[in-house]
Amino acid sequence: MADQDIEEAITRALEDAPPRNFRETVDLAINLRDLDLNDPQNRVDESIVLPSGTGQETRIVVFATGETAILAEEAADEVLDGDDLAELGDDQNAAKDLADETDFFVAEATLMQDIGRELGTVLGPRGKMPTPLQPDDDVVETIERMKNTVQLRSGERRTFHTLVGAADMDAAAIADNVDVIVRRLEANLEKGPLNVDRMFVKTTMGPAVEVA
Repeated sequence: MADQDIEEAITRALEDAPPRNFRETVDLAINLRDLDLNDPQNRVDESIVLPSGTGQETRIVVFATGETAILAEEAADEVLDGDDLAELGDDQNAAKDLADETDFFVAEATLMQDIGRELGTVLGPRGKMPTPLQPDDDVVETIERMKNTVQLRSGERRTFHTLVGAADMDAAAIADNVDVIVRRLEANLEKGPLNVDRMFVKTTMGPAVEVA
């Protein structure tokens, strides 16, 4: 169960958000302190599965062949093979469009070297290199898990954001998501919670509310 302070902050953020004619997201803003983020080893870069889901549509593209590709058709938004990969490698604009439209990529491990060669300069800087799929991995299970995954990535910035839900979700469900993120973050920071300065939750267009 999430911390009561987290749930109270989310409840207030949801209540304070003006009505909108679109479905707003709920985001968590994190401010770090006492970390040298010029050193890549100190930067936050985590993929976290949210227990209550993101509340959003997540676009997953899979690079696969044979039976894996057939199975992936059930759950992925798009399945691409080696020929598609080569075409993308020859068309950087198409590759950039695909990268910008896709939340996560999954690829058979045997294709990772080719993906690095053909698309590494496009996917790498965007933090979207594929999750490798090993021969024994269940591709459908992997895709479903990634649909509930968010990226927690600071880069060189002390303040960064991540999706934690949607405004029409229950505050307790969103709080469970935030709790998982905070626990993972603190577990991976050099000084744990001492490296976290302040955190805020807000809807897309609503005011920010500090998490005590």
